[in-house]
Amino acid sequence: MKNNTYDAIVIGSGITGGWAAKELTEKGLGTLVLERGKEVQHPEGYTNTYKAPWDFKNFGAVSLEDKKAYHIQSKKYNFNTASKPFFVNDLEHPYTHPEDKPYRWFRGYQTGGRSLIWGRGAYRFSDLDFEANLKDGMGVDWPIRYKDLEPWYDYVERFIGVCGSKENIHHFPDGQFLPPFEMNRAEKVIKQRLESHYKTRKLIPNRAAHLTQVKPGQFKGRSQCMTRNMCHTGCPFGAYFSSNSSTLPAAQDTGKMTLKSNSIVISLIYNESNNRVSGVRVMDGSTKEVTEYFARVVFLCASTIASTGLLLNSKSESFPNGLGNSSGVLGHYLMDHHKNISSSGTLEGHLDSIYKGNRPTSVALPRFRNVDGNKMDFLRGYGMWGSAHRVGVNPDKDGVGVDFKNSLAIPGPWKMSLLAYGECLPYYENKVELDQELTDQWGLPLIRISAEFGDNEMKMREDMKEQAKEVLEVAGLKEVKVSEGPSIQGDSVHEMGTARMGRDPKTSFLNAYNQSHDIPNLFVTDGSCMSSSSYMSPSLTYMALTARACDYAVKQMKDNIF
Repeated sequence: MKNNTYDAIVIGSGITGGWAAKELTEKGLGTLVLERGKEVQHPEGYTNTYKAPWDFKNFGAVSLEDKKAYHIQSKKYNFNTASKPFFVNDLEHPYTHPEDKPYRWFRGYQTGGRSLIWGRGAYRFSDLDFEANLKDGMGVDWPIRYKDLEPWYDYVERFIGVCGSKENIHHFPDGQFLPPFEMNRAEKVIKQRLESHYKTRKLIPNRAAHLTQVKPGQFKGRSQCMTRNMCHTGCPFGAYFSSNSSTLPAAQDTGKMTLKSNSIVISLIYNESNNRVSGVRVMDGSTKEVTEYFARVVFLCASTIASTGLLLNSKSESFPNGLGNSSGVLGHYLMDHHKNISSSGTLEGHLDSIYKGNRPTSVALPRFRNVDGNKMDFLRGYGMWGSAHRVGVNPDKDGVGVDFKNSLAIPGPWKMSLLAYGECLPYYENKVELDQELTDQWGLPLIRISAEFGDNEMKMREDMKEQAKEVLEVAGLKEVKVSEGPSIQGDSVHEMGTARMGRDPKTSFLNAYNQSHDIPNLFVTDGSCMSSSSYMSPSLTYMALTARACDYAVKQMKDNIF
């Protein structure tokens, strides 16, 4: 027991697990980090990052065999032969859902988790988000407001590096920005036209956890982006933020971190006598040998669905329905953003301009519905993201001779596309539970996910379609087309909720510091803590909440609260 005892245990090494490891070790705590997947070192573990597209069979297109083995993962936009090592095999890691409620659970089981394959959008929530539940009565009131998280947003942004532009949009707060990636000619033209027509809408460079400059405060060894746009093979320059290139090396430098890969946490160990979590039971993914580890504090950062499944599987006499679940809300109120509504059109002219490099970011049109008295027939709102590009050479073009040959090197007209992302309300019926019959290869219950979008999201989608078309037409684009795909929960890879924060222990799982209402030395800081979803990537908020919770936990430990 002595050899297996630490000050803190962190479950998961992804975006929040990496931050918990960094903060706890830098505050002097001997910390055990448990990762269920394989070890991936930065940059040695990025086996495909130096390969060109032609080094892969069929230029990296997904084979029929992979489509079967990765039948969920292969539906993600950045899944291909080059990025496949960072996604799970769905046949080896199944889950269940009702036949009439499909769910797409995208996962990466390795050091760094999905921080190696995320979209890198880095946005601050505002009080428009933190106050929404209270004002419209959907969900419980967040126990925090923007002022509580603002200094932690500052702290996190300075370390990870976020590029962006200062825009003074009150519900889309500015941050500690590096210079943004420049908008191209077409985007600048469209921006000018849109903003001259709409007085309350802005088309801006996207905000991303991506180094356009190296500045003090960032972890050493990282360098600025080389605009290869091969981010999802792993970045050897550390230009985008990942646990592997930033937080985990920072934790390692303290000499206080022990990282164990291939370690599947079965359950948390609960001590009835003092109402504390005393440790965790861990199964070796290969040998299936079970080991127990002990600590004064446990941070659960395994990602929303996995963390919830672990808590549900950690039953005791005091908590027969899941550890810390006296409220009964654990597993409920699962949220994700709804998308798959897009528009595209052609911008005439400007053929004397082109762009260089493969910019790894987009442009953004922040929320403009249900803001500043703009009332709609649905609650909350949505934003749009997209980019402009020159159409490539037409392979079906006919011709002969020198002039025809020379014309093949000239790109086509400018095209602009936009993709809308909308907020999902917290519904009790959207839930994560344990399958009562099926188990995985380690004998653990499969996760069962049941979730769908509601009437509010459907009303919002109608407006998304109308506005996606209107904004491009207002900008003078021709041949504007709108397309709509299926609205499937999980498709945005922003699953959250299920162990939500709140003021009342009877209706929420966590308090204002991501601390269990029921068990003082248990903290949950991944997406499961969210009380509402907003409409944009929540990852920056996860990181800020984690850093804040670690600071609070260490102070509690010093005061011998637990």
